[in-house]
Amino acid sequence: MSKLIIYQLFPRLFANYNETRKYNGDKEENGCGRFVDINERALKAIADLGATHVWYTGVIRHATAAFNNPAITKGKAGSPYAITDYYDVDPDLAKNEAKRMQEFEALVKRTHDAGLQVLIDFVPNHVARQYKSLCKPAGVEDLGEKDHPEWAFSPLNNFYYLPGERFTMDKDLQGYDEFPAKVTGNDCFTSHPSENDWYETVKLNYGVFYQGGREKQFDPVPNTWTKMRDILLFWADKGIDGVRVDMAEMVPVEFFAWAIAAVRKKHKKFLFIGECYDPNQYNAYLAAGFDYLYDKVGMYDYLRGVTSKGWPAEGITNQWMVHGDERLKHMLYFLENHDEQRIASGFFCGSGLCAEPAMVVAATLNRCPVMIYSGQELGERGMDMEGFSGIDGRTTIFDYWGMKSIQAWANKGKFDGAHMSEAQREIREFYQKLLTLARENKAIRNGAMYDITYAQGEGFDKRQHFAFLRHAKGETLLVVVNFHDREQRIKVRIPNDAFVYLGLEEKVGAHATDLLRGGKYDIDFTPDGVFEIVLSAWKGVILKIK
Repeated sequence: MSKLIIYQLFPRLFANYNETRKYNGDKEENGCGRFVDINERALKAIADLGATHVWYTGVIRHATAAFNNPAITKGKAGSPYAITDYYDVDPDLAKNEAKRMQEFEALVKRTHDAGLQVLIDFVPNHVARQYKSLCKPAGVEDLGEKDHPEWAFSPLNNFYYLPGERFTMDKDLQGYDEFPAKVTGNDCFTSHPSENDWYETVKLNYGVFYQGGREKQFDPVPNTWTKMRDILLFWADKGIDGVRVDMAEMVPVEFFAWAIAAVRKKHKKFLFIGECYDPNQYNAYLAAGFDYLYDKVGMYDYLRGVTSKGWPAEGITNQWMVHGDERLKHMLYFLENHDEQRIASGFFCGSGLCAEPAMVVAATLNRCPVMIYSGQELGERGMDMEGFSGIDGRTTIFDYWGMKSIQAWANKGKFDGAHMSEAQREIREFYQKLLTLARENKAIRNGAMYDITYAQGEGFDKRQHFAFLRHAKGETLLVVVNFHDREQRIKVRIPNDAFVYLGLEEKVGAHATDLLRGGKYDIDFTPDGVFEIVLSAWKGVILKIK
């Protein structure tokens, strides 16, 4: 498999050039990005950054305060994970609402023309409380249309019910009435969810009887399975190249094995990327057909810990070793996405540049894909109080808003970086060099890796420094990173075992060039040879051995 470089962007935010940014503002006040505004210049710039795929987040129609009851809608723009119609796209993203699907299809074509592949979200675990498809194809039965709400559970039903109970919350529901109450999306089996629950959603029923000891009733195939398979096929037929599956582990793996096989019968190379947080389930979901799974509770958490909490860098070794060679290729590395706090926020490390060593590790340590979230390459801070989303270090997914860093780069659609600061230019240049290397360099893309941190001695601080080799035929790279906040003189030893394992050729007085910044180094590239390099604070090198 070639190395995937995924660029996640939220069209509502990414292509919004309105700079008003009024707290809790509506669409007319704060603006909203549209499909048409993600133009050829934007896509070329994303491709030039090194990306191979674009994940368009929030495409499918979801609950907004303008079309749904505000009491059960999070923010005025609403959560992109509270789907109201699986067969429609978000009208907010259209220039001409009546032609919104055609505008999305045109975006897919533009993306492909730029040499990029398209991913969107598939949200299989839950839908908005006011779900109703107005755009479903002829003959398609809506979710819940033929449910028996007097039954708490049946594999014939699409939802779970709490018979005899009315949906309530500790707030005025403004006329919204749900009787009997449906079970809330985060497996909340109560008719009175809290503000901290996913109260805006209801859980879909895949034939698991949760209140009956999680008994699985999969024969005959549950009704929800066929509906959700058909939704996947609908979007695959639109020409997208894959899906990022939201909260995959909350849906039975047996469904995915069945549905993925059905999709790939027609679309053989269709990608499935799973948001999965339980390592005990990784093997099962990969066996079901997933191409990649989030490595959130492993590599993401650890790299963040090293960067901002003083965790020892040598512990990075355990994060890749735990998977084994085969599973490791299927893990997705990242330092940001829409759920996580921004690197440059006051909750992470305060500067996008301080994550350089962690990002070098994420992008080059292994063959597995790497993902960045739009604005990450510009040091977006995520420290705005937008409305429903407060100052939490995240960029809102619930409000109409404009990101200052993206707007500085986009320059109202020119994407020429005219208003970027020097710091933004510096960090974007770093990401462009790193991601392009990850995509194009054969040693990083498909080569073998040998972690040499264990073999280091005096002059190499294993709490602050990390080093490894990548090797493919005719190409050897040495990667060394410094997590210290001061310049470091680092003594590096290449152990004899690395030469044996990788089949390396020893080179006395070898020359090396840093592929990130062009620096030149003389090194002793011999078994157990030791040499010294100097690294600035929060920096790394990718040395090509000549």
